[in-house]
Amino acid sequence: MSIKVIAFDADDTLWVNEPYFRETEEEFCRLMEPYIPQHTVARELLRTEIANLPLYGYGIKGFMLSMVETALAVTSNTIDISAVEKIIGYGKALLARPIEILDGVEVVLDALKDRFRLVVATKGDLLDQERKLKNSGIDHFFHHVEIMSDKQESDYMKLIRHLDIQPEEFLMIGNSLKSDILPVLSLGGHAIHIPFHTTWAHEHVDVHIDNVNFRQAVQISDVLELVGIKE
Repeated sequence: MSIKVIAFDADDTLWVNEPYFRETEEEFCRLMEPYIPQHTVARELLRTEIANLPLYGYGIKGFMLSMVETALAVTSNTIDISAVEKIIGYGKALLARPIEILDGVEVVLDALKDRFRLVVATKGDLLDQERKLKNSGIDHFFHHVEIMSDKQESDYMKLIRHLDIQPEEFLMIGNSLKSDILPVLSLGGHAIHIPFHTTWAHEHVDVHIDNVNFRQAVQISDVLELVGIKE
């Protein structure tokens, strides 16, 4: 691999994210249980989140607004204002969660930083992702940070051009096949998939990847061997 730049997804690749959303979703479903069964609330919330993506994008604020909208819908607009206040509190609590760096991340970044340009390529709310990176303590490893509204081929191509490299000189590392892996491979770049135990349903894809530029890892420490670095 003639790699010059290695890009990392942030949420659930560098630090914990999705489990916090699922904990909040469970609280929300319990709050709505007097009106509708929890599994039905969860299904309606997911439907609302996906419908709202073009409006709000990815992130906690959009999630909070989708919870409020779902609560209004499943209660036929009869929900008490105190419950709405609780939902807003759930969102604010998510925004205030401390950053939990995943095991092995700092060791890998330290081993890579002098051999490659390292980049964060993540999607989500700009202010929230900037806050998380600043509070993570690992921002000094990165040459560039790209916070995208989405992760389509065009978004990656824009990043690659900004970095002044060719697609075959770009390696993306992340936990989502849909967002981190498939678009980069389609451009002719390289990708390493590191699954995370909790993944948002909207990011699930059932696909077999047969591509010479694709690698599968079990944990982030596997990346070093996959790029030819011996610990």
